[in-house]
Amino acid sequence: MGKLVVMKFGEGSFEQGFAVTLQIGEEHERAATEITGKLPSFPEMPLYYSHWQSSYRQIGNRYRLHADKMQVTNVSMIQDCENTSHILRARFNTWLRSEEFRPLREKWLERLSSTDEIRVILQTENSQLQLLPWHLWDLLERYPKAEIALSSPSYDRIHKPRTPNQSVNILAIVGNSKGIDTQADQALLQQCSNAEVSFLVEPPRKELTDHLWGKNWDILFFAGHSSSNKNGESGRIYLNKTDSLTIGELKYALKKAIENGLQLAIFNSCDGLGLARELADLQIPQIIVMREPVPDQVAKEFLKYFLEGFAGGESLYQAVRQARERLQGLEDRFPCATWLPVICQNPAQMPPTWDELRSVKTEEDKPNLPLPTKRRFRTSLLPSLAITVLVCGMRWLGFLENQEIQTFDLMMRSRPAEGIDSRLLIITIDDDDLAIQRQNNESLIGASISEKSLNKLLAKLNQYQPRAIGLDIYRDFSAKEPDLITRLQQTQNLIGVCKGSDSTGNIKGIKPPPEIPPENLGFSDFIHDRDGVIRRQLLFMNQETTSLCSAPYAFSLQLASLYLRPLEIPTKFTPKGNLQLGKTIFPNLKPHTGGYQNIDANGGQILLNYRSSKEIAEQVKLTQFLSSPINPSAIKDRIVLIGVVAKGDSSDTWPTPYGVPLDEQMPGVLVQAHMVSQILSAVQDGRPLLQAWSFWVEVAWIWGWSLVGGVLAWRRFSLPWLALAIGVTSSVLYVVCFGLLISGAWVPFVPSALSLVAMGGLMSIYNSKTDQEGSGGD
Repeated sequence: MGKLVVMKFGEGSFEQGFAVTLQIGEEHERAATEITGKLPSFPEMPLYYSHWQSSYRQIGNRYRLHADKMQVTNVSMIQDCENTSHILRARFNTWLRSEEFRPLREKWLERLSSTDEIRVILQTENSQLQLLPWHLWDLLERYPKAEIALSSPSYDRIHKPRTPNQSVNILAIVGNSKGIDTQADQALLQQCSNAEVSFLVEPPRKELTDHLWGKNWDILFFAGHSSSNKNGESGRIYLNKTDSLTIGELKYALKKAIENGLQLAIFNSCDGLGLARELADLQIPQIIVMREPVPDQVAKEFLKYFLEGFAGGESLYQAVRQARERLQGLEDRFPCATWLPVICQNPAQMPPTWDELRSVKTEEDKPNLPLPTKRRFRTSLLPSLAITVLVCGMRWLGFLENQEIQTFDLMMRSRPAEGIDSRLLIITIDDDDLAIQRQNNESLIGASISEKSLNKLLAKLNQYQPRAIGLDIYRDFSAKEPDLITRLQQTQNLIGVCKGSDSTGNIKGIKPPPEIPPENLGFSDFIHDRDGVIRRQLLFMNQETTSLCSAPYAFSLQLASLYLRPLEIPTKFTPKGNLQLGKTIFPNLKPHTGGYQNIDANGGQILLNYRSSKEIAEQVKLTQFLSSPINPSAIKDRIVLIGVVAKGDSSDTWPTPYGVPLDEQMPGVLVQAHMVSQILSAVQDGRPLLQAWSFWVEVAWIWGWSLVGGVLAWRRFSLPWLALAIGVTSSVLYVVCFGLLISGAWVPFVPSALSLVAMGGLMSIYNSKTDQEGSGGD
C-alpha cells in the first residue's frame, strides 16, 4: 500500500514565515503521524523565482501561449536561464534545511522508506508558494517513487457515484493552435488502448458546453494556447482565432461533467496554474497543468511519456513523475523542461488507475490457464517450467529485488549472537566528548577531536603497543602543533582515511591527512544500495585521475593487512583479480549476485557479513580513555579504531540491515569495525564469507520448489488444507534458507516461495476444473 504525505501551510508570508503541519499515513487511512513546525521568513525567495521566471520566458521556445505573444527563440538566453535555475534551487533547499523546519524533515526520514510509493500533497492558498519548484527539494532525491501535487486547503468530496464506462471516455479539445503542432497530441490520444476519444477542433463556445453536458467523460484534455493572469488566480484558454474562455465561463458545464464522473483534466498548454486554481474550486479530482509557458516539443513529449505510463498500468502520480523526468533529455534545447508538469489534487479524491476508469472487464483481462493434458507428469512438468522461467525472468529484471533484500535483512537480524571480536578496541567520540573538549577551550575546527586530545591519545596508545591504529576521522588540513605533526609522521602503525571522488555522482572526495605517509592511507568510501543501506564492502578500487584521494585500498583492508603482517600472511591477487589473504580468497561480486540484479560491481566488492552481536567490539569513550588507567592487555597487539559516534553536529551514521531510521543507524566507525572483523575472521577463524550460488544452480533450486508446489496440489487437499500445507512448506523453505545463510550461502527464498505458491495455486485450479468436467460427464 502506498503512503500519503500532506504538508499544510498555515497563514503567513515570506516576510513572516509559514507555520507548517506534516501528516504521514497509509493511503485510504487517517494519518498515523502529525507534527508541526515552521519555515522561517525568506523575503528574497519570490525574487529568486521571479529572476528565474524572467530569464526562462525570455528564451521564447515556440510556447503554447496566446499566438500574439509568441517570441522568436533566443539561444543565447539559455545559459542565463540555467544559471538562475541553479541559484533558485540552491536558495530553495537552503530554506528547507532551516533549523525550524528540521523536525519535519527528520520525521519524514524516520517514517518513510525510500522504497515507498508516496503521494505528497502541498496544501496552501499562497500562490507564490505553489509556484516554487518543490520537485527540486533535495529530500525527494532519496525517494524515487514520490511525486508532489498542489492543493487548496478548502475542498469537498464528490458523493455522486460514477457511471461505469466500458472504455476510457476522453473529450479532447484542440483549441487555437497557430504556430504549434497539435496534430501530434491528437495522434497520441488515438493510440491509447481501451479508450474512446472525441475531438473538438477549434470549437465554438456552444459546441463545447453541449459536449460537456452530453456524456459521461473520464478525462478532459486541452491542447492549444492558454495563459494565466499575473497573480495566477485565473486562466484563459483560446478555443479558436476569435473565441477565448475563462474557467468561470464554463462553470456550469464543467460542474455537470464532474458530477457525471470526470476524473482528470489535462491542460497540455502554457501557464496553467491559474486554470488549476479555478478548476480546484469546482472540486475536480485531479488536474495536470504546466506551471510556465511550455515549448511545443516539450508538451508533445510529456503527453507521449505520460500516456505510455498511465495507460500502461502506472499510477497517475508515477506516470507524471516518470514523464516529467524523461523530459531531461530535452533540456539542452529547452532548459528546465522537467520543472513544468504539475499535478493539482483534490485531497478528498483518490487518483484512479487507467483500468479503474474502465469499470467493465473483458475476456482479454481473464488469466489464461495452461491447457490440460492427459499425463500427470507433463501436467506438472510444463507449468512448473513456465512458472520457473517467469519467476526467474522477473527476478533478472529486478522486480523481486526489494523483497529479496528485505528478507535478507530479516535473516541477518535473526542470526544467533557471535560475541564481540577481541582483536578490536574502539575509542568513541560522543556528544559528551565533544562538549568536554569545548569546555577545555580545545579547538575543533575541521575535526571532531582537537589536536591536543589527538596528540595525547596517540601518545598514550603507543605506550601499550597496539598492532594497528585506525583514525576514522577526516583531516584534510595540516596540523598546527609540532608534537602532533611529528607523531602523525612517525607513528608507523597509524592508518588514516580519505574519500575518493566520483564524477558520475558529483562527489568531489576528501583529501588525506598530509602528515600520514601515502602507504598508510585507506579510502573510507562505503557502497550503499538503492535504499541507502550498507550491505556490501569495497576492498579496493582504481581511483579517478582527478581524485583528491589516491589510496587504492580500503581503510578496513589496510588495518587488517597491518594486523596480519607479523603472522606472515601476505596480501596478493589471484589471476582472476580477486583479493587473497593467505589461503583465503575474497571473490569479487558480479552485477547479478543473489538478490542483486544489475548492480554496479566495479572495484573489489564483497557482501558484508556483519558480526551478529549487539556490540562488535569493546568500546571506550575518548574522555574516559584519556583520564583513566589502562589495562595493557586491552590494547597490546590489537587494532584500535578511533571514530565518531556523536549524534549532534558531527554525526556519521549509516543505514544497515540492523536499522534504517535515523535513530537506529550505525556509526561509521562501527561499520568499519564490522568490515575489519569480517576480513580477520575469514582469514584466521574460517568464518564464512557471504556468497551466492551460480545462476543455473539458483534456477534449478527455484524449479525444485515449484515442483514441490505441484506435488502438494496433486495430493488434492481441500483449499484450507492446501493453504496450510503450502504455508508449512514455505516455513520449512525459510528455515533452510536461513540455515544456509548462516553457513555463508545467500539462497533465493522469495523466488522459490513465489514459484511454490504459484504452482500450488495453478495445479489446484486445474484439479478443480478436471473434477468439474468429470462430474459433468457422469
